[in-house]
Amino acid sequence: MTLLDLTSPTASAEAAPATSRGRLVGALAAALLLTAGLAVLSLFVGAAELSGQILVVSRIPRTAAVLLAGAAMAMSGLLMQLLVRNRFVEPATVGTTEAAGAGLLIATVLTPSMPVAGKMVIAVGTALLGTALFLQVLKRIPPAEGTVLVPLVGIMLSGVISAATTFVAYRLDLLQTLTTWLTGDFSGVLRGRFELLWLAGAALVVTWFYADRFTAAGLGRDHATNLGLNHRAVVRLGLVLVSVCSAVCVVVVGALPFLGLVVPNVVSLLLGDNLRRSLPVVALAGAGLVLACDLLARTLNHPYEIPVGVIVGIVGAAGFLALLLHRKGPR
Repeated sequence: MTLLDLTSPTASAEAAPATSRGRLVGALAAALLLTAGLAVLSLFVGAAELSGQILVVSRIPRTAAVLLAGAAMAMSGLLMQLLVRNRFVEPATVGTTEAAGAGLLIATVLTPSMPVAGKMVIAVGTALLGTALFLQVLKRIPPAEGTVLVPLVGIMLSGVISAATTFVAYRLDLLQTLTTWLTGDFSGVLRGRFELLWLAGAALVVTWFYADRFTAAGLGRDHATNLGLNHRAVVRLGLVLVSVCSAVCVVVVGALPFLGLVVPNVVSLLLGDNLRRSLPVVALAGAGLVLACDLLARTLNHPYEIPVGVIVGIVGAAGFLALLLHRKGPR
């Protein structure tokens, strides 16, 4: 092949998909190997003694819970950013997570003996209401100001919901309970106490099947309608999936802040905005990040354990600031 052939438009067009495919395969393989290695390590770190029963009752359920929660929350952030068309939103910054916590408080106050599955249903409902309220406010924001104003409005809405929930919990002497719910922690995960997280795994599968429709919806209402897509129905389905993942994670393990903000942004720098391409890498990267933070939580203050939500929040906030500085730096 001559130099002219290599520099021709046809050669460039053929090389671009090959490069993109190679990048996807490389990112997927790296995320898979790293997450698998951390998962194996997670089975053994922090255990004073290890037996078959401890593995089955405690270590394997905990590792599975970390994988499911990390993948679900990373996916939720990616899906919400795509549907809202803003890179600076995730369930914890638009009121979804706080609304789920409010639903959990309502269920505990009104029906203390309600099973966990019932509390989860109420938390899903309030998470949907919180997300719908954010979208209603979003409609009043001018598109030209959306990039900066949308996350600010989401953070303000989250603060209002959190303040109201904290006030009610304080008046009812449930403040410590509320703090426990909203702080991600896997130390209490045992067999029989994490299985609701498989609903988040099911939400991941549904997201994969509808990935092309979500990607089209992320282009905007007009483009999606021209493609023959029911934009409103697709957006509603996406927000239901986000609310289910957020509520299940809050009910079972607590909140994991900034996870859905950092991971999708980093992956999008490598793979772009096509949901079907990036979803597996985002899910694996989210699971791997939470696994790494969980290992740090177990070892930094051994034999005591730091809530993993604290580690995720610190790492996520630092990573997001670094990402912002990188994007604003010299090009």
